[in-house]
Amino acid sequence: MNSFGDVFKVEIFGESHGPAVGAVIDGMPAGLALSPEDFEADLARRRAGAEGTTPRVEADVPEILSGLHEGRATGTPLCVVFRNADARSGDYSLFAAMPRPGHADLAARARYGGFSDPRGSGHFSGRVTAGLVAAGVVAKKILRGASFSAALLEAGGDADVAAAVKGASEDGDSVGALVELRVRGIRAGLGEPFFGSLEGTAAKALFAVPGVRGVEFGDGFAAARMRGSRHNDPIVAPDGTTSRNGAGGVNGGISNGNEIVVRVAVKPASTIKKSQATWDFSAGAMGELSAEGRHDACIALRAAVVLEAALAVALADLELQARARDGRPGFPAPATEDEDTQGRKHP
Repeated sequence: MNSFGDVFKVEIFGESHGPAVGAVIDGMPAGLALSPEDFEADLARRRAGAEGTTPRVEADVPEILSGLHEGRATGTPLCVVFRNADARSGDYSLFAAMPRPGHADLAARARYGGFSDPRGSGHFSGRVTAGLVAAGVVAKKILRGASFSAALLEAGGDADVAAAVKGASEDGDSVGALVELRVRGIRAGLGEPFFGSLEGTAAKALFAVPGVRGVEFGDGFAAARMRGSRHNDPIVAPDGTTSRNGAGGVNGGISNGNEIVVRVAVKPASTIKKSQATWDFSAGAMGELSAEGRHDACIALRAAVVLEAALAVALADLELQARARDGRPGFPAPATEDEDTQGRKHP
């Protein structure tokens, strides 16, 4: 389904060329300070406009429809909506008969019996991730004290990301990328062995982001080529600090207090101007497809903040699970030691 989480629950909704996209966020601790302005920094990182991104630019002004009163979360579901304005549905009319290679067009046709919204790729569009970014903003507030970063290590195998993106764009093509996520300040003890592991929970959220093809923690797949003496992380302090971080901050499915390090492989965008062979349902034969319209040459340029948000959502869910398990209060600390900015006292 389109929801994630056991305690911190997130459901995303909408279609690329429908009236709006957004998210419903449930399980927020009552009293959490939040305002529409809190969303702007991360939404700006996701917004198009830079070279290699789509010319479609949406304002992405968050409308908070429920769950917030006088700047504080009420504890009931928070609904955040982003209105769509800059849509050109005609650019996608060809894909109903000629599904794009590598895209969800054909899979959606099979899954929904031809009733899925094809405009702008509908619910399969990266446009829908605006709601996930909003949920990530809330998740980071729950994880107070943690710091997040996301960086593109390479695009198309080239450390010069800008050059790789420019070259692909000039060729009417697209390029994939490797994104590294780092999180400092996550306490030890989040996650469970086996099915509730931190890695498994995070990977589920990360793989929900369109275009993700692989996720690894710490040394990741390189660990398969190592000996234990090289992969193991020497513990150098009683708090569990290690001198290296091959585990990526997780042992036995549980955070160990060190920096969480995750790398995510993002595929090249499927919609490209370069001609591709695909089945033409209208002709009953193979045909050549060249996709016009407005599309990203490298979706990872805008997806990095989405991946960061997905990881934050997973960690917030695990944090709230841990608070419930350990009997810790879910209520966040107020804006000042004993009262918020509106003068209301808190325990």
